[in-house]
Amino acid sequence: MWNLLWPMLMVVGANTVYNICAKSVPDKLNSFAALTINYLVAAGLSLALFYLTSGGGKSLVQEMAKTNWAPVVMGLTVVGLELGYIFIYRAGWKVSVASLVANIALSLGMEVYGYDPYLSVDAALRLDRHVHVVKDIAELYKVSDYITIHVPYMDETRHTIDADALAAMKDGVRVINLARGELVDDDAMIAALESGKAACYVTDFPNNKITLAKHVVAIPHLGASSPESEENCAVMAAQELRDYLENGNIKNSVNFPNVEMERTGVQRLCVIHRNIPAMLANITRQLSEDGVNVPNMTNKSKGDYAYTIVDVDSPVTDEAIADLKAIPGIIRMRLI
Repeated sequence: MWNLLWPMLMVVGANTVYNICAKSVPDKLNSFAALTINYLVAAGLSLALFYLTSGGGKSLVQEMAKTNWAPVVMGLTVVGLELGYIFIYRAGWKVSVASLVANIALSLGMEVYGYDPYLSVDAALRLDRHVHVVKDIAELYKVSDYITIHVPYMDETRHTIDADALAAMKDGVRVINLARGELVDDDAMIAALESGKAACYVTDFPNNKITLAKHVVAIPHLGASSPESEENCAVMAAQELRDYLENGNIKNSVNFPNVEMERTGVQRLCVIHRNIPAMLANITRQLSEDGVNVPNMTNKSKGDYAYTIVDVDSPVTDEAIADLKAIPGIIRMRLI
């Protein structure tokens, strides 16, 4: 068992650290210099391990003479893989926990199913093509031996895993919750553990009730408390605030949806308004009446409110702004 377990743990740890390190390579460092450092370290470590495991009696040259084309081609593909990761992270690709988990599980030989009702193109590109993306979460419950959850906590996600969800899962399922404690109904989970429906529950959010239950692995919620995480969170918050101030884009807001659009016009209108019918038609019609052309726009809503970004081809006059603010349902407007 240990002969299988330690390589699996090595793959998981190395895969996770690899993606984090690829994202953390300094932008000012030449990418090929970074790869050179990687391979010097890898070469030194490989040589040391070769002599340790060979007992010192084997010749490296003799061993290398036994090779075929595979290690050579593997070396070329590793360069392409690592260089690609460095460049896509520099281009703004985020480290997605769910994508990392899916890809690591694949590397362990697991068959991976994923469910995301809001799967974006960017998130889809992070997934290995062998991940089965299902449209119905019930399908995921039926086939999964291990289930991990990676969603934010909101009213609509509260108790995503409840008694009904657990009943739909396979007997002996193992559930891992490293997202938010409220996503899982503790009472339903404890009942499932006691009945044997669930074999194990791993949670990053221990409380007095769940930690006393059998077959629970409770760990402290400290992943964001490392110096690196604190620094990354501060950088991310500053970048998102700057993007909002300069471009009107919204990311990770509590009260508003995520809205992003590349700049295409002379000016940009950012409009907060009520989520009611005909708002977009009223905004574009008023701009047209004031002689303003709209080359691009986007709109997203969340609950009772919506946010619209409008790029325009010509400067918007004070009169046009006043006309827009007079539209019923407009709450706030900003011109960038």
